[in-house]
Amino acid sequence: MTTDPAPAAEAGAMPDVVASEAVLERAKGVIMALTGRTADEAQAELLRRARAGGRTLLDECRLTVGGTATDRSSAGGAAVRRAPAVPAPASPPSSGSAPTAWGSAPAPAEDANAAVLRQVGRALVRVRTPMELARRLREELAGSVGADAVAVFSTLPDGGLGLTGHAGFTRHQAARWRREPPADGSPVAEVVRTHAPLWLENAGVGAGGPARAGGPPGPWGAQAWLPVGTGSGPAAALGVLCRPVAPFGPRTRELLRSVARLCSGSLGSFDTWPPPSEDVSLPTVQAVLDALPEAALALAPLRSASGLVEDYRIEAAGPAVVGLTGLSGRSLVGVRLLESFPALADGHTWEGLLHTLATGEAYEGEPMAYPSPDADAAELPTFSVRARRLGDGLMLTWSRYEIAERQEQRLSDVQRLGNLGWTNWNLLTHEVNWSPQVFRIFDRSPADGPVPYDDLPDLVVAEDRPALRRAVDALASEGRPFDVPFRIRAAGGVRHLRAVAEAVTDPRGAPVEAHGFVQDLTAQRSAELALVESERMMLTQHGMLRAERSLASRLQQALLPLPHQPVRPGGLRVDVAYLPAQSGIQVGGDWFSAIELPDGDALCVVGDVAGHGIDAVATMAQLRFTAKGMVITGSSLTGALARLNALLLHTGEPRATATMVLARYNPRERKLVWAQAGHPPPLLLRDGEARFLKRPMGMLLGAVENPPFQEGECLLEPGDRILLYTDGLIERPSEGIDAGLQRLARAATGHDDRPGSASLGPLLAEMLEGERRDDVCVLDIRVTPQEEPGA
Repeated sequence: MTTDPAPAAEAGAMPDVVASEAVLERAKGVIMALTGRTADEAQAELLRRARAGGRTLLDECRLTVGGTATDRSSAGGAAVRRAPAVPAPASPPSSGSAPTAWGSAPAPAEDANAAVLRQVGRALVRVRTPMELARRLREELAGSVGADAVAVFSTLPDGGLGLTGHAGFTRHQAARWRREPPADGSPVAEVVRTHAPLWLENAGVGAGGPARAGGPPGPWGAQAWLPVGTGSGPAAALGVLCRPVAPFGPRTRELLRSVARLCSGSLGSFDTWPPPSEDVSLPTVQAVLDALPEAALALAPLRSASGLVEDYRIEAAGPAVVGLTGLSGRSLVGVRLLESFPALADGHTWEGLLHTLATGEAYEGEPMAYPSPDADAAELPTFSVRARRLGDGLMLTWSRYEIAERQEQRLSDVQRLGNLGWTNWNLLTHEVNWSPQVFRIFDRSPADGPVPYDDLPDLVVAEDRPALRRAVDALASEGRPFDVPFRIRAAGGVRHLRAVAEAVTDPRGAPVEAHGFVQDLTAQRSAELALVESERMMLTQHGMLRAERSLASRLQQALLPLPHQPVRPGGLRVDVAYLPAQSGIQVGGDWFSAIELPDGDALCVVGDVAGHGIDAVATMAQLRFTAKGMVITGSSLTGALARLNALLLHTGEPRATATMVLARYNPRERKLVWAQAGHPPPLLLRDGEARFLKRPMGMLLGAVENPPFQEGECLLEPGDRILLYTDGLIERPSEGIDAGLQRLARAATGHDDRPGSASLGPLLAEMLEGERRDDVCVLDIRVTPQEEPGA
């Protein structure tokens, strides 16, 4: 955009103050955006308002863009700070119409666009670069327009257009669009050619179709492109891009036109492409770089408003330079450094460049791997970067490592990572060479020199010396290769090494040279020895556990024999099932009793001791025989439980716990009296229905001193069935205890069709699906009819 110089102030203005071009351009942009006037009309309006207010043109411009003005008409010449006045949008005044008061307050029902423009105008007051302008526009238009990205194309020194500012683009997208500048058919080219806005409301992949040819890369569904500037053609093109597909309404279009006019002042107030330093001739620099065989770039720093270096612009480039985007040589001129060489943003390298720019001290970085478009995927090139000061910028060069240097580096890396080193032995001159890694393996100083193969066995422990001596002698005399493990004593202890060597023979077959490697296998051998020791301990422990299981199993069978036929205490028929756990190798502490008492009553007991193994079996036997003895000698059920609780509390270490249910049946009254200690309730089946008996109070045995116990009663009828069981029957890892009880009630009802059956198989098969993690003990108690044989 070209700008006419400000004319001299007329009579009444202050001719001693000249408005700066930057402030003038921004003030003109504000008036153009808010009133729709042309650049000349906006400048005339500024002059008119300065004259009417008794201010200089500079003061009026500052007041317009949000600065301060000195009201020289105030009494005493005192400076009065004025708030910026921004009018609502208005059409250009016709000839002879009364001018709008610039300082008038907005109407109460202020237009929404005016509020947005006021905010945009304030945000653009202090922008200094197109990048800042794009970023601030995206922030201000995100809510009102839904802008996801903003692009600014400005006039280049050669007359073309280039992407000078952007926000919302990734670095790759911005680099791609710079690499493919707008061509015929692109939105930017069309706006520049027609000088008219272009609204693309179904333009990109976000609309479900292909992106418009020449358009910006990315998922932009709606795009607005507007010319910025006046005169013979636009000085720039402004793009506002949105991801969703949505039309731009009339109010939004008018707002974006005003924003574009507002930006014309800002774009005209700063230099998009700053010139190089006056003491550096870029044509000369480019000519020198063209003749250099190594890759070199001349760079100009790009600074933010705060003065920080954000990037560098390539001012000259040698033909050996190839960027990651595919551009090379002079085609890189004008491109930002980090777009083509993003690896240079590495913290150490970037800080080195900044240090050189600030101090003039040369920088030479460490070797760094860097991909290039022409490099084989398996061959990642390695470079060394150097930087020197050049005028106000930098001269950047880098050298690629040659194949031999890279192979040597790789060999060194392999030796370090594999903890091995190469050796060479001339059998004629007895000269020996070691790589540096061999000295580290043998814990030997390089100043002491390598050890000849003949003396190598002297370094190993006595047990391994004969084998290594035979191998070395056979290699030297017969040329026989060897691969021998041995041990040495070093400062850190014994090291496990491996030596591999082969001979080179002369034409007659006599060995004249030997070469090979030595490898440190200490870590691997230590791990192997630890694994062997761990396996040995596991086998020992496994054998001990199997022996314990066998002993506990035999003890359990001796103490808890299973009846082969139903037992019939007190007019009942009792079937017993006991199934040990399938997981683990230890037996559990589940147990039962079903006996007839001296008075003719029946006593049925089921218990479960916590834990497994010999301790659990021993506790089980103690509880089983003690409980029977107490009831036989006249103790009540609750009294027996209280004494058993005291027994567990005061005998044995570690302390054991157990659950138990005791049931006493009086055949004369057909009354069942029962008590429990933390055990699942009995299940009663009668006439095809199942219900659990209400549990009386009772706590786990061995938990607390003097827990309260109560008894429950139930009258039974002929044909009734009672199930006493341990928790292994109803527990599953994937369900709660209530679900297990309901599952037992359903299964027992389904398998109650044959009263008096001695088989618990179908019930157990349905309840115990999969692997059993705990023992299962079940007493199936039936009240037999009087006519049943054996009753």
